Amino acid sequence: MSLQEDIISQLGVKPVIDPQEEIRRSIDFLKDYLQKHPFLKTFVLGISGGQDSTLAGRLAQLAMEEMRAETGDASYQFVAVRLPYGVQADEADAQKALVFIQPDISLVVNIKESVDTMERAVEATGTDVSDFNKGNIKARSRMIAQYALAGAYSGAVIGTDHAAENITGFFTKFGDGGADILPLYRLNKRQGKQLLQALGADPALYEKVPIADLEEEKPGIADEVALGVTYAEIDDYLEGKSVSPEAQATIENWWHKGQHKRHLPITVFDTFWRS
Repeated sequence: MSLQEDIISQLGVKPVIDPQEEIRRSIDFLKDYLQKHPFLKTFVLGISGGQDSTLAGRLAQLAMEEMRAETGDASYQFVAVRLPYGVQADEADAQKALVFIQPDISLVVNIKESVDTMERAVEATGTDVSDFNKGNIKARSRMIAQYALAGAYSGAVIGTDHAAENITGFFTKFGDGGADILPLYRLNKRQGKQLLQALGADPALYEKVPIADLEEEKPGIADEVALGVTYAEIDDYLEGKSVSPEAQATIENWWHKGQHKRHLPITVFDTFWRS
């Protein structure tokens, strides 16, 4: 088995999908989790205005609507939370996403004060906090806020990790990588777009250039620029297609580099990191 085949197998990516079938699979998956854990009454998700949180948010809302209809229990709710650092440059996009998602509960937690306080606390030790490092503090502060809300609302935190993000490790460890359940896992970027199209989303919600927007010295830097490879190339690779040798090398390098993010803390029994 080639590395490409191994990655595809691990991430569960199909070369072709039926969008309606995948929508139903994700919704049923979320409902099954709630039915298995009756003490859980909500799902909590941070909404950025990007494709992934928009899709995961709408799927979560639909799952909760079905849970209420099937059980008669009105306490099943989806909690969408905006998590800006100060004022978000693309706030209008996030508001468009919320209009589409139609969450039961919509909250805002501004993480700026907590992030800046942590930055000052670390720098008080004489340690410099780089712009990149601060970006990860932002992501981890958002994780903390979501888990605080989940604790208050008897909920679980939804993550937006999907195959095109997982393969590159393009997420913050214990930041946006910190979640309880991943309804988009197995889908690549173009497949996520197909689901949003099938759900009737405004094209602006999935045609927007993907950005992480964590670094202040590189505001609005596109994911594809940071990764050095396009999502089209990543998606082709995940669908078993041939890509250029340069793209393949870049993708596989990211896969190896981010391997530690796909594991719980390393124990003496783990061997993946030795290869």
